[in-house]
Amino acid sequence: MAQTDGSYDVIVLGGGPAGLTAAIYTARFGLKTLIIEGNRLGGRSWGPHMIENYPGFPGGITGTELIERFVEQAKNFGTEFKKETVVGLFPMGGKHMAQTRGGFYEAKAVVVATGIQKRQLSIPGEMEYKGRGVSYCAICDAPFFRGKTVAVVGAGEEAVEDALKLTDFADKIYAIPGGEGYKAGIKELHELLDHEKVVLIEGADLKSIGGTALVEHIALKGGELDRLDVDGVFIILETVPTTSIITDAGIGTDARSCILVDKNQATNVEGVFAAGDCVCGGMQVVTAAGEGGMAGLAALRYIKSTKSA
Repeated sequence: MAQTDGSYDVIVLGGGPAGLTAAIYTARFGLKTLIIEGNRLGGRSWGPHMIENYPGFPGGITGTELIERFVEQAKNFGTEFKKETVVGLFPMGGKHMAQTRGGFYEAKAVVVATGIQKRQLSIPGEMEYKGRGVSYCAICDAPFFRGKTVAVVGAGEEAVEDALKLTDFADKIYAIPGGEGYKAGIKELHELLDHEKVVLIEGADLKSIGGTALVEHIALKGGELDRLDVDGVFIILETVPTTSIITDAGIGTDARSCILVDKNQATNVEGVFAAGDCVCGGMQVVTAAGEGGMAGLAALRYIKSTKSA
């Protein structure tokens, strides 16, 4: 049996809004709580971009500032943090063991809040202008581009859906599916291509993104145009599937690799709950936080039930 480096009531895998909120709830009720996050706390929510639709901040708040408040609140209630990469999750003696590259941690309950990772193009300017005109979520950032010109890069159903969302705000949308064109069978594709605001750019791939303080233009390769002036670029590629750690642990997922949960955020594995983008719900900070709160309360109830059994 592996020797543990720490024993906890609750281990939260992931330090985004869902994981942080779950920890706030469990730690506030006196449960010894650990958040394990291998990357930066806050996940996709962290950054200089403004979040205008989180309740309580009528003037908006940057992602960085909001996440810093989440972290401070979790710490105030006694949450511990480990910056480590989880490489395994498995049951052991009625508990759950999380294995990281640095050791083993056991808990009575686990909240999975690992989020999702949007695939990136890895082209010049993409990271430089992230949050300054480059976005990976139209439902999150479309209102910032009211009356603007934007490009939507991607050939899948989500790219088509997001481009249609943008027609409610932007004045012009360049639809750039890439050299191979849109994938077959997308039900809303005709609606997109027939929209008066949408201009289809065929046979071209995005080469680079440029500007000064904000995005101002993009460069293309392979098509008839070399450059387009835009105010924003939405890169809507497929998501990276749920890590094999989750499926190896027996946690059920659907065809999109989204973790399956019930109304209390419980997975099919007893004592394991999930919340946030990894369950593919609202994909918003506020919905992730709400699901995290639900998962935290469910973990609390579960632990109480095991004590009374």
